[in-house]
Amino acid sequence: MEKKTIENDEVSLKELIIEVKAWYAYLLSQWKIIMLAGLIGAVSGLTYSLIKKPIYTATLSFALEDEKGGGGIGGALGLASSFGFDLGGSGGGIFTGSNLTELFKSRSMVEKTLLSPVTLNGKVISLAEMYIQNNNWRKGWNDNQQFASIKFLPYANREKFTRAQDSIMGVIYRNLSQGGLTVAQKDKKISIVNIDVTSTNELFAKYFCEALAKQVSDFYVSTKSKKARINMSILQYQTDSIRRELNGSITGVAIANDNTFNLNPALNVHRAPSARRQVDVQANTAILTELVKQTELAKVTLRKETPLIQEIDRPILPLKMERVGKAKGLTIGAFLGGFLIVLVLIVKKLLKGLS
Repeated sequence: MEKKTIENDEVSLKELIIEVKAWYAYLLSQWKIIMLAGLIGAVSGLTYSLIKKPIYTATLSFALEDEKGGGGIGGALGLASSFGFDLGGSGGGIFTGSNLTELFKSRSMVEKTLLSPVTLNGKVISLAEMYIQNNNWRKGWNDNQQFASIKFLPYANREKFTRAQDSIMGVIYRNLSQGGLTVAQKDKKISIVNIDVTSTNELFAKYFCEALAKQVSDFYVSTKSKKARINMSILQYQTDSIRRELNGSITGVAIANDNTFNLNPALNVHRAPSARRQVDVQANTAILTELVKQTELAKVTLRKETPLIQEIDRPILPLKMERVGKAKGLTIGAFLGGFLIVLVLIVKKLLKGLS
């Protein structure tokens, strides 16, 4: 039995070698077709490399420091926690975890950034208009009256957009969020966040990257310090109000004293308004003193509650560029063309053998 099994294995190996030689001979006999397919693929790859626009990448890096966390190690832990890295320590709030990173990719922030103004060829337009011009969308809109008249002005009121404008902004947002915009931390040991924007337009990538960082920074700072700013605003209003009352009371004392000048000492009832005004002055002085103290403390609290977003690197022209080179296009095109035709020939032969 063992001898017969060995003989069967030898026969199978011989048959395999013969089959491989047969396939090799078949493919060799089709060398003209394979060469032609490889040539067509090479020409296609070269054409693609010439037509394909280069991709530019704008990178902006920043670090976040929140004094509320205590600075030092506490600040570092808070920074790491805000970007999704749990290293221990206290945490909390809407910007913990990966929320801050996702904030950059949110539709609200992206659309507000798209409505930011930029100067292009001496004209002030929005980033949304710049994106539309870069992709030549308006050429296809000339025959469509609904889209032909659409304009995206800088600082336009988003709530007044039409359905068509909403649709266009949605398409731009999807294109950017699905590959044009990346926000991530390079290394777990480094508390620095990078914003990468890729585009076929070098200026758009740079302008959008910088505008997005500013938009999110302003929103983040205003949100984090909102309660402290409201508190300080109320205290400031109360302080100004009491100061006006105090000034009025001081003026009232002076008027009452003028009215009682050289008055008969026996008529003390006429001195009552002056005494009441004196009480108002003392009370308002005490209240104003306390309010000024609380207002100054509120200013200190506001500074502590306001996080610092420190920009480290900005995108500088010329930006990093990626493109398919001619040699690379020729090589990849020739390989794919040859591979595909070989695959087609093999399938064709197999189907012919089955029929």
